[in-house]
Amino acid sequence: VDGIEIYSMKIDSKVTSRFAHNVITSRAVNRGNVSKEVFFDVELPKTAFITNFSMTIDGVTYPGTIKEKEAAKKQYEKAVSRGQTAGLVKASGRKTEKFTVSVNIKAASKVTFELTYEELLKRLFGKYEMFIKVKPKQLVKDFEIEVDIFEPQGITELEAEGTFITNELQNTIKKTFSGKKGHISFKPTLDQQRTCANCSQSVLDGDFTVKYDVKRTTPDNLQIVNGYFVHFFAPTNLPKLSKNIIFVLDTSGSMHGREIEQTKEALLKILDDIKEDDFFNFVLFDSEISTWKETLIKATPENLDEARKFVQHISAQGMTNLHGGLMRGIDILNAAHEENLVPRRSASIIIMLTDGHPNVGVSNTQEIEKAVKKAIDGKYTLYNLGFGSGVDYGFLERMALENKGLARRIYPDSDAALQLQGFYDEVSNPMLIDVELNYPENEISDLTTNSFKHFYDGSEIVVAGRFVDSNQNHLSVDVRGEGADNALSYTTQQDAEQTAQAFQEQQYIFGEYIERLWAYLTIEQLLEKRITATGEEKENLTAQALALSLMYKFVTPLTSMVVTKPEENGNEEGIADKPTEGIDIFTIVLNLRHFRITEILEIREIFFSCTSPSYHTYASQPTWYTSVDGDPHFIISVPQKKDAICFNINENPGMILNLINDPVTGIIVNGELIGDKRANSDAKIQNSYFGKLGIANKHLDFKLTVTPETITIQNGDEKTAFTWLDSVTLQQASLTLIINRKKNLVLSMESGVSFVVVLHQVWKKHPLHQDFLGLYTLKSDKLSEQTHGLLGQFFQPIDFTILEIHPGPDPKKPDATMIFKNNELIVTRGWQKDYRRDPKHGVDIPCWFVHDNGAGLIDGVHTDYIVSSLF
Repeated sequence: VDGIEIYSMKIDSKVTSRFAHNVITSRAVNRGNVSKEVFFDVELPKTAFITNFSMTIDGVTYPGTIKEKEAAKKQYEKAVSRGQTAGLVKASGRKTEKFTVSVNIKAASKVTFELTYEELLKRLFGKYEMFIKVKPKQLVKDFEIEVDIFEPQGITELEAEGTFITNELQNTIKKTFSGKKGHISFKPTLDQQRTCANCSQSVLDGDFTVKYDVKRTTPDNLQIVNGYFVHFFAPTNLPKLSKNIIFVLDTSGSMHGREIEQTKEALLKILDDIKEDDFFNFVLFDSEISTWKETLIKATPENLDEARKFVQHISAQGMTNLHGGLMRGIDILNAAHEENLVPRRSASIIIMLTDGHPNVGVSNTQEIEKAVKKAIDGKYTLYNLGFGSGVDYGFLERMALENKGLARRIYPDSDAALQLQGFYDEVSNPMLIDVELNYPENEISDLTTNSFKHFYDGSEIVVAGRFVDSNQNHLSVDVRGEGADNALSYTTQQDAEQTAQAFQEQQYIFGEYIERLWAYLTIEQLLEKRITATGEEKENLTAQALALSLMYKFVTPLTSMVVTKPEENGNEEGIADKPTEGIDIFTIVLNLRHFRITEILEIREIFFSCTSPSYHTYASQPTWYTSVDGDPHFIISVPQKKDAICFNINENPGMILNLINDPVTGIIVNGELIGDKRANSDAKIQNSYFGKLGIANKHLDFKLTVTPETITIQNGDEKTAFTWLDSVTLQQASLTLIINRKKNLVLSMESGVSFVVVLHQVWKKHPLHQDFLGLYTLKSDKLSEQTHGLLGQFFQPIDFTILEIHPGPDPKKPDATMIFKNNELIVTRGWQKDYRRDPKHGVDIPCWFVHDNGAGLIDGVHTDYIVSSLF
């Protein structure tokens, strides 16, 4: 591709007792006559930690070094000051994180990239799963995936499959397993990689998944090696516990449409899977709180039928009283236990689903966390599902972790119902409650989590630790838990000699795998505890996780990998970081005068809408929005018609127009007009633009004032000012502000709505024009139905009909009659500029233009929207 040939790509995985060590090696050559840029672009599982990276160019190796994040940042910025930098971009998708690096190599030169990462494979639905992303982007002469698995318990089954595997490729997957060893290889020829006989495109584009399980003669497997141990606990053939499950569901207006329909679809399938011994109920929250029944109900066939009818009639409207919904669900569970409505030995679970932020009742997230934790009091498990990217994921995650559960993001795609059902399947079969694995305190130090609220069928509990005496070779464990019929209580033990006998196949074992497994699990759990910790406790957890990350060379959220690259004008340096859920994009922002590392805390769709290349047609644009830009031109999206309406407002400089006013969320946006430097005597209508924008949230006492020169934030009496030469990210509990230097800013509010302000700069010595601003509103459906203003009145769905299209005065712009709210308007087909992505040139957006200051389209007349001040 473009003169660069990837002639070899190998993915080598060694799995020892669930711990996977993966090495991706890619070799490329520049077949061109001039220097070319070569990209190494791979996706790895979110659960993995990068441990090493290197580039070898013409025999010289350039390794990556892992450092504490702040030290890496300083090294990077020092290199920047010398003009010797290049950035790595690290982004996350559903299951993967992306690692990208590029380097220029001379004609006929070769480069080898090698990336190493490690992860602990988790057991789900009775199998361990290893996920490999395959996407070489071209035909590769020597392509190979090789997986070696060694499990001292013995392997009972082994599978390998790929989403891209055709019938022709099926036979290229070779798998064997016997006893403790398993092997998989996938090595397609060049012809087998082609999408068709004479095609140059590769069919290798998708997921390659390996699944396996191990023999279990006892519930426990203990392994001891060189002063460390790991304990795998997965009992089988236990009777299933009945469960008491409360579904707490967001039915606010933002869930309207596909989200609520997908939720209902998932619930109907879940009702098919609920067992007759289970108890359940539904709590719905919008502005008010409602329930299906007053108490938990047994899942009899009659009750399930009634529940299905209830689910089918769920609708979405109003605001989001999340606190009220959760507290009602907890009250129902408390009452069921107090009144002995449910079995004493049963698992009680709350599953809460929301797509937004609490904005009625108790809306302070810290107060909600405290109230929920106090009400649950360790008795139940809380699982929080965040639908889409408009949620406060950090809040959902903290609240779940504080109540022995977890948070999961549900992606608003066509398979959202399957995602919801899949999560339920994970927790639908509890086997034990209150599981404790107790080890001799005087023998063990640095133990990972050893108590668990629930054990689910098909999963596995893993505990690892370090012996006080590194020469100790014996360990006994007391196991406790509550099952459906009786309590579980026994002692198991293991000697190091028994482990050594199991590990005689040294070629399958990489390094001190149990020690690294312990470090991996410890770091993972320290980072998880850090999410809910504060003050000194958080500092101590951070220090412990950082020390282990550096010691074992893991790229975690506390460390960075600095990569030095050879370039013609000297070496360049870039940084790779570990993103976390809720921080969807990590990028290094490069510009000529100011260099900052920016963690983008905004949803992917908003960020890409500000940075990705121009699109060609309005219908292909993934994000529908309303905007005002230019002189000033208003563009109103009408998604259901894949079309737009536009109009201009002609008013004198100095006038302030109300653009958005939402009395429910407290959000107000006003804009002050400016004119040209001098009046144009040849023009009938003088140009006017927005020279100042004010965005406020009255409920938060927040104000943002933007001019072409400065950006001022006011929180109460505290003011902070920036210029457009800054690159800044500010995150507060209720909003995030990102300033992209000399280009735009993105303000995301807790309601889910986001605003993009685009800076337009003209030549300072221009005799007529001056700098001005444009405003783009994204996720405007997150504002209330009471929103008004020149833009705000169009945030709710609108409809129109076009009739009698006929030639107009301009042959390129036909006229037509538009029927809108029973008004007949003469409109003209034309274009307006969208400057979100290209502030200099813009992109033409086709729209129906309404004349005379939007008369007949806007409510009232345009002068009704003139206000006296910016706030």
